[in-house]
Amino acid sequence: MAAGAGEKTEKATPKKRRDARERGQVLKSTEVNTAFCCVVMFTLLLLLWPSLTERMTAMYREFLSAPALLPPGAEATQAVFNGALYRALMSLGGIMLPVLAAAIAAGVIINVLQVGFLFTTKTLSPKLERISPIKGFSRIFSIRTLTELVKSVLKVTILGYIAYTSYRALLAEFPNYIGRDIQGLFLSTMNTAFTIALKMAAAFALIAAGDYLFQWWKFEKDMRMTKQEVKDEYKTTEGDPQIKSKIRQKQRQMSAMRMMAQVPSADVVITNPTHYAVALKYEDGVSDAPTVVAKGKDFMARKIRETAAEHGVELVENKTLARALYENCELGDLIPPEFYQVVADILVYVYRKKHGGRVHR
Repeated sequence: MAAGAGEKTEKATPKKRRDARERGQVLKSTEVNTAFCCVVMFTLLLLLWPSLTERMTAMYREFLSAPALLPPGAEATQAVFNGALYRALMSLGGIMLPVLAAAIAAGVIINVLQVGFLFTTKTLSPKLERISPIKGFSRIFSIRTLTELVKSVLKVTILGYIAYTSYRALLAEFPNYIGRDIQGLFLSTMNTAFTIALKMAAAFALIAAGDYLFQWWKFEKDMRMTKQEVKDEYKTTEGDPQIKSKIRQKQRQMSAMRMMAQVPSADVVITNPTHYAVALKYEDGVSDAPTVVAKGKDFMARKIRETAAEHGVELVENKTLARALYENCELGDLIPPEFYQVVADILVYVYRKKHGGRVHR
């Protein structure tokens, strides 16, 4: 084997990419999904939190306040509390539904943008290598694991730094919260929390962009092929070139045999005299003009001449006509009108020679 023949130096072919996609092997970054969903959720919470707080406050008064849980004269039973809790949870679900729906929609959209519409069960098929201790040990100390570790440390460091510096800048404002009403204090605190969370999500998005570039590089590297794999795939999809060449050669031989079988029925063979040969046949009342039943160049021209001589077919030398018919006519074609006169003269000559000077009309 030549040196370097086993190295994966070739880009993945379209077929390998299609096969990999069918197996669920696609370019995808989970960090991009997480970052996009976080940005969408925290943006919505920052915008909708005052409205959500009012609705949750109304829900609490309606279902969980003391008068709502136990109206005057009512008996405190398990069924009463269960009913109130159920109604409160259903109301809370309705309040949070837009945020949850937006998060789900964001997850679906970013997945479609990354990998398109893809459904496969091949990723769920069991693989023995997943429970192999040797394979598991190699995965623990692999480049991928080290990369994930570095990425996790980087995320914790950057996001932790943003959270720490943001809250540290707000420490001077915390004493001002003393004495404020609970609802206003709660809204202000949550607004601050969501603002900081949105900053962290934006930083996470930058990390995700870097991770996507890394995943792209890793995916393309893993998809590379050796020169031998490219050759083998070409043989599989297009066929072995040697076999295809032999098939074409066999087809040409069969076509030549069928053509040579028509030469004995020809009326005349026009020759160049050695380079070209064209066999013509004319059936009065069947075709409007002579038909090309065989033609050949060099070796094939010699075979046509030999076959014609064996079967008594007349050979007529006309260099210009032979070459023109060879280049302008295919097997089974009627000769072009511009050759009618010259071919008619040749056929008359042939018929007279065959029938002792008499031409039947």
